[in-house]
Amino acid sequence: MLLPKQKNISRLGKHISTSGDIIGRYERDAMMPSIEVIIKIADMLDISIDNLVSKSDLVLDQATFKRLEDINALPPEAKEYVLGHIEIMIRDFKNKVSGANVFKNLCNPSLHR
Repeated sequence: MLLPKQKNISRLGKHISTSGDIIGRYERDAMMPSIEVIIKIADMLDISIDNLVSKSDLVLDQATFKRLEDINALPPEAKEYVLGHIEIMIRDFKNKVSGANVFKNLCNPSLHR
């Protein structure tokens, strides 16, 4: 029986027409894939090439990446306006989630023993 990671490696290998051993070498930085292979991998994972080769743990899906590009293309005043609203919405969401957890804990009698 194949482990989930092995199944994914096999599927990726089929998608880019290579073996799991080669993909393992890519993962270990023992071998560098060609740009064509990088494009195929990014396409299969539905991420940008930037996200694939980045050292960051942040991975953006194509829709989020497109939205960020759209925001970045706005005039400075519009960009500031949109980012300000996003900041407010994130803060409000975090407060709402935090408040909901406090309320849930207050209403849970088993936590008050």
